[in-house]
This record gives sequence, C-alpha cells and structure tokens, in this order.
Amino acid sequence: MPYVDGFVLAVPKDKMEQYKEMARLGGEVWMEHGALSYVECIGDDVPYGELTSFPRAVQAKDDEVVVFSWITYESRAKRDEVNAKVMADPRMNQYDQSNTPFDGKRMIFGGFESFLAR
Repeated sequence: MPYVDGFVLAVPKDKMEQYKEMARLGGEVWMEHGALSYVECIGDDVPYGELTSFPRAVQAKDDEVVVFSWITYESRAKRDEVNAKVMADPRMNQYDQSNTPFDGKRMIFGGFESFLAR
C-alpha cells in the first residue's frame, strides 16, 4: 500500500495561475525524485460547513479557492528519502514563506499510511 502525504490550503483567486505554475514544478520535481503520483485539485464543490469543512479548516476567505493535494510513495521511508531530495533540489529554492502564492500558516498537511486502495 502506498504512503500518502496530504495537503489542504487556500489560494487567492488572483494568484491561482501562479499557484498552478508552482504546482507543475513541484509535480515534476517530486516525480523525478521518486514519488509514485502527484495530484493537485481545485475546490469545485466545497461548501462552508456549520462546524467543520475544508474552507473552515484553512480559514478560506471569500476571494480564495480551496486546494486539495496528495503525493504517494512506496513507503514512509521512501517518502522521507524523496522529500529530502526535493528540499535539496535547487529548483525548489525559488519558493519560501515570503513568495508562495498562498498563506502557508493556514495549510494543513500530514503523512498517512494507506489501509485500503482500489
């Protein structure tokens, strides 16, 4: 079963093209370094819930879109190896907290062991 890194974040609508450009580069870099898959999804049907929801989780504003993403790996050990290579890749140096097209403080992320995949 693959190991999965999952992400939820809010991207300002006027920065979506910049985000897509960053995501394309990220996908290229992660795949080159050994990820099994790299998926980026733009929220299309993500209602604001009364208690919990994707928009609430990332404190999405009216002018922002929720993005849901995941990367798969052979195992957690492989994920740790791939991520170390990605972080050392000079192509990724152009993005840091000051120039990403979203507020990284509101991004939710985590690593997950798969137990069911079809």
